[in-house]
Amino acid sequence: MADPALARERPPTTGSSVTAPAQRADEIFLEGPRSRFDELITLFRVLLDFLRGFRVLHFVGPCVTVFGSARLKEGHASYELARKMGAAIAQLGFTVMTGGGPGIMEAANRGAKDVNGRSVGCNIELEFEQQPNAFLDRCVTLHYFFVRKTLLVKYSYAFVVMQGGAGTLDELFEAITLIQTGKIKNFPVVVMGTDYWRDLLRMFEKMAGEGMIDRSDLDLIFATDSVEEAIAHIREKAITPFGLKLVVRRNLPWLGERALG
Repeated sequence: MADPALARERPPTTGSSVTAPAQRADEIFLEGPRSRFDELITLFRVLLDFLRGFRVLHFVGPCVTVFGSARLKEGHASYELARKMGAAIAQLGFTVMTGGGPGIMEAANRGAKDVNGRSVGCNIELEFEQQPNAFLDRCVTLHYFFVRKTLLVKYSYAFVVMQGGAGTLDELFEAITLIQTGKIKNFPVVVMGTDYWRDLLRMFEKMAGEGMIDRSDLDLIFATDSVEEAIAHIREKAITPFGLKLVVRRNLPWLGERALG
């Protein structure tokens, strides 16, 4: 039998899954248990988020996802490095995928377009209205962060991590954990900016030394400042092992999907 005191102390939830604006979808979902009807509505909204993503991204081709800060502007060294990296990824034959926003995301997408490459984004709808950048061939705007993270991983054969904050760390550890646990293949994870990430790389060494991760897990991350080294690593660890090659495919748009061309 439930303790009524605990029920009284539980803070009230605000809003409803039925009436909440898209920008608050995550907030409402994560507040705690709601009515069964509200939870059912949330399930449908999550389903629609995934369906929207599948329709937009199904034919974009093998991707490399670039993670990084939304705060850095053109002229910053990391912005320019991400732009070069985006161009090099596109020239390798991959579609450049990002979170679709400004900063490092914009730079990587812009680099792809600099060389007439393919560029897509998974944007997130926030209260401060993060707008998709101007260098996207295709973009899907999502309501749930976990849906966005899933799609950023689902279509990618490699991950490039540029300078960033808490969100970038979250994306980095998500990718590593999925690889470590065998949920996705052993795709390459490239960390760009050895000076910025030095303390984190040392932390990985400490975790291995304490037995928190296997020593072999250190091989999941390739750290470099060189675009050329990063591209060589992606070619060796993604293109060759997984048999990727340039092909022309016939697309069957059952759900209204469109190819990038």
